[in-house]
Amino acid sequence: MTEANKSISWKFPKEFWIANIMELFERAAYYGFFIVLTLYLTDIVGFNDKETGVVAGVFYALLYLLPPFAGAVSDKIGFKNGLILAFGLLTIGYTLLGLYHEKVFVLFFLLISLIGGSFIKPLITGTVAKLTSEENRARGYSLFYWVVNIGSFTGKTFVPYIRQGIGLEYVNFFSAGMSLLAMLFAIFFFKPIDISHQTKKISDVLNSLKKVFSKPRLVVLTLIVAGFWIIQQQMYATMPKYVIRLLGESAKPEWIANVNPAIVVLFVVVITNLMKKKKAVTSMFIGMLLMPFSALAMASSQWLFNLTGDSVDMLGLFSLHPLTIMMIIGIAIQGLAECFISPRFLEYFSFQAPKGEEGVYLGFSHLHSFFSALIGFIMSGFLLDKYCPDPKTLPVGISEIERVSYYSNAHVIWFYFLAIGFVAAISLWIFKIITEKIDAKKSL
Repeated sequence: MTEANKSISWKFPKEFWIANIMELFERAAYYGFFIVLTLYLTDIVGFNDKETGVVAGVFYALLYLLPPFAGAVSDKIGFKNGLILAFGLLTIGYTLLGLYHEKVFVLFFLLISLIGGSFIKPLITGTVAKLTSEENRARGYSLFYWVVNIGSFTGKTFVPYIRQGIGLEYVNFFSAGMSLLAMLFAIFFFKPIDISHQTKKISDVLNSLKKVFSKPRLVVLTLIVAGFWIIQQQMYATMPKYVIRLLGESAKPEWIANVNPAIVVLFVVVITNLMKKKKAVTSMFIGMLLMPFSALAMASSQWLFNLTGDSVDMLGLFSLHPLTIMMIIGIAIQGLAECFISPRFLEYFSFQAPKGEEGVYLGFSHLHSFFSALIGFIMSGFLLDKYCPDPKTLPVGISEIERVSYYSNAHVIWFYFLAIGFVAAISLWIFKIITEKIDAKKSL
């Protein structure tokens, strides 16, 4: 490729950049909201930990199941109208969640936000696909991926100031504001995209789902990889409550969670290039092996506390609580594992599709997140209730020593996820051996 062609390949239509700006706002809104969702449902709305696990788990699971269906609706009404509808619903949903906190109403407002959110992925990724050429599509998606992580990082950075400054419920207004900005861009700056050739229907999406479930190899792999994501989900399901209940209201779990997108942005390209000559399953297996060590690191904060006390000096620059240090290490390991797993899982998933039907199958490539959200969040609710209970549920008038005793085994939570990680890694190794033998016989 000539230097001229290289420079041309980085040029994109105006709507491409507008789509990425909207994605930046929407991701800041989503991750700012989602990192404190379980706290909001328990501390503001009044659900107990178990109920919160179910509500948040269903909400998050459906966010990964509904997008292909939302995409079919978008094909009917057009990308611009779909974006306006999506951001409008998100703005309304987040605003109402900030205004009204009765349980029944909150469930309905979450449904509004869920429907709006389910449109975003197919619309924005579809826009990127349509506004890039074969020459610059890889670069277009790499820019898009960076924008997603920048939005994630930005949203979680601002949220602690809102939560600790004016109140947890006001985080919803931050997310509503970001969604409103995205909607204004969709209304005033985004031009309609020609989708006249698209004829996807809801029935087509259902047939696609049936095709995915007709492939035993994909179903088994999806369930195995869900083991990885069950642990990953705890960054949102368990970690915020765990950190605040053990360290106090001044803690900032949102900042700890930011370690994940930072690690992914820094290392995903390096790791992908390092593993490009290895089989997809081999790369995924390395990532799966890392995940139990993530849970082990999180469980080890008590051990570090026994060695150092409640403060660890960091090269004389500042000090951190042992729990904060081990959470950062655990989440950093998760980020590295994600770099090994996520890109290659999509590659493997697409290779299992009949030629010409890759898009059909990839529409449901995130089914692992559907299963892992249901299992991971519901597990989290029960484990928090048992090992790291809501302070409001403790007996009135207990001493500080008695209060501490209720949290003495909080770290045991992470051993459950360590076990899940090891089982998933072993299962993937068995899967690798069996499928390679099957493929070898087919090639004879």
